[in-house]
Amino acid sequence: MPDNAAEVTAAGIARLAGVGRAAVSNWRRRHSDFPKPVGGTETSPSFALADVEHWLRAQGKLAEVPLRERVWQQLAGHPGGAVTALVHTGCALLLIHDRPAGWPLLAAVSDAHLAERLPPALEEVLTHRFGVERAVRTPAAADLAGSVPLLRGAADLAAGTGARAAFEFLLGRHLDANPRQYTLTPPGPAELMAALAGAGARTVLDPAGGTGALLCAVTRPAALYTQDADPDLAALAALRLALHTGAEVHARAGDSLRADAFPQLTADAVVCHPPFNERGWGHEELAYDPRWEYGFPARTESELAWVQHALARLRPGGTAVLLMPPAAASRRSGRRIRADLLRRGALRAVVALPAGAAPPYGIPLHLWVLRKPAPGSQPSPELLVVDAASEHAGAEHTAASGRDRLDFAAVHAAVLAAWTPFDQHGTTAERPGESRAVPVIDLLDDDVDLAPARHLPPPAATGAAQLAAVRDELTATLRRTAELTPPAAGTPGAPARRPATTVGELARAGALTLHTGGVGTAPAHAPAPVLTEQDVLAGRAPTGTLPEGPEEDPVLVRPGDVVVPVLGAGTVARVADRAAAGAALGRNLQLLRPDPDALDPWFLAGFLRATANQRRASSYASTATRLDVRRLRLPRLPLADQRHYGERFRALAEFEDALRHASRLGERLVQGLYDGLADGTVEA
Repeated sequence: MPDNAAEVTAAGIARLAGVGRAAVSNWRRRHSDFPKPVGGTETSPSFALADVEHWLRAQGKLAEVPLRERVWQQLAGHPGGAVTALVHTGCALLLIHDRPAGWPLLAAVSDAHLAERLPPALEEVLTHRFGVERAVRTPAAADLAGSVPLLRGAADLAAGTGARAAFEFLLGRHLDANPRQYTLTPPGPAELMAALAGAGARTVLDPAGGTGALLCAVTRPAALYTQDADPDLAALAALRLALHTGAEVHARAGDSLRADAFPQLTADAVVCHPPFNERGWGHEELAYDPRWEYGFPARTESELAWVQHALARLRPGGTAVLLMPPAAASRRSGRRIRADLLRRGALRAVVALPAGAAPPYGIPLHLWVLRKPAPGSQPSPELLVVDAASEHAGAEHTAASGRDRLDFAAVHAAVLAAWTPFDQHGTTAERPGESRAVPVIDLLDDDVDLAPARHLPPPAATGAAQLAAVRDELTATLRRTAELTPPAAGTPGAPARRPATTVGELARAGALTLHTGGVGTAPAHAPAPVLTEQDVLAGRAPTGTLPEGPEEDPVLVRPGDVVVPVLGAGTVARVADRAAAGAALGRNLQLLRPDPDALDPWFLAGFLRATANQRRASSYASTATRLDVRRLRLPRLPLADQRHYGERFRALAEFEDALRHASRLGERLVQGLYDGLADGTVEA
């Protein structure tokens, strides 16, 4: 095998063949001619991609590897690592993007000659786009020798999707495959931050640029500046931005606090998702830095160092938007800096986002909107506080927020509805529980606590008429629940002994088909709903959305499908109804699609929920319980008998839904009465 041949893991083989990893393990055990490992480890071996493709075709398990999968496997198995492969691919795609007529002439030679011819062409394009001092170094011919097959494949992919979409697909796959390695800013918060920074911003800086997500959200910029302490991320962000926009792109590697690459910059706007809770941000060596105009940050206040760095790089009147941990609004160690930001009118708004908006997903992060005071300007007498935590869902969903249920379009609209008039007029009408312009003098106490919820009047209390309506609906639901209560069980007898089969056997016989969720993308103009794991557990309509990206077909749910979560204790099986029809199947879900002439879906779902099934089909190899759907058992019964059982199981599901709805109504009624008694709108 050539030294530079691409390798693929068992998970990659499963993706190529459209099967589960267990199938790949079975092939390795049962087929002596299955390709031998060429790398990796004993527990996670890797195989030569070319040998795997040849074996799969010979076995009739693969007609042709999809181009996007071939390119991804070449990138993931690159001998220099995936990041090196991404940088090489980005350079080639930028060449194709900027000079499309030149690539066919360059590529019409052997791989060895192409590796020799590429560096001068890449040097010319990279210098033109980034200048001489840049984060992206021109790869040498020796570096490119192992990348040429990948670059040819990426060029073919770009011919169909465009260079930008091809790079976004490959970068997105890499980020998804390494979720713990990167802290990403999702598109929703990125677009909101760019909107708050101002549509007219022509020169924009992100001093902790990461993969460039925030700057990609900026509309019609003239120049983009990005810096990141990780040289690989700085290079990837530069290439991503160059493919995304025709603006000037200035990217540097280095720590912005310790080694600012743009000390003379006066940007129109700064957007930043800084690292949180860093003790080693440079507290000792930066004590006398001129950026600390509002006070020297404590060792525990790294975020306030980033705030002042952003202000220092703005022109007078420029706007900065930073994603901040909620503790930065109230920690005592930062109160003097917060007070000075308020007194001098630099801090204009604090926005509380719902939990799940951005990592770390478990806490409700804040957005700080700042404006560099212009000489001679009067400080604003008010600070806008916004609590957008309840804008993403209806009343039934607010109790348990999360990224899979987040309606960020509603959050975006609510925040801009408060910010736009405040930005134009210096104040805005109060919206109880949502937003308020707070007099700065009221905030300058011993704590200088800027948490929005502490300065907002409670939302309008639920009126007596609304509480009465909830009570009436609850009464009707409880009455309906009583009607649906299953009859008492008959005389107990010995457990029935019936011939049984498994889901795996039914799948092999063609009585049902199995599909795994968690794949697929949606075009930007047509976001698709996703049936998430939480939706199935809660028995509600789909609330998730597919990520944007190059077209990749997801598994779509049909009425009568049986959907099963595969993680967590306990077996849940839901028969898809019209509300779920057409939604994409989310992560950690498996879909069983029964043949209606062989299997009744309610019969199937009912027996899958049996406790004995959960014990039989669960594994405990990791910290989470995982369900092997193929091992779930059910009895062999004629279709007529299945339908009899199915009617009983359907009635149980209806009873369960009624109980769930009654519980939600009860919570609303109880909380409404607590609030009403507390604020006096309900008489004691």
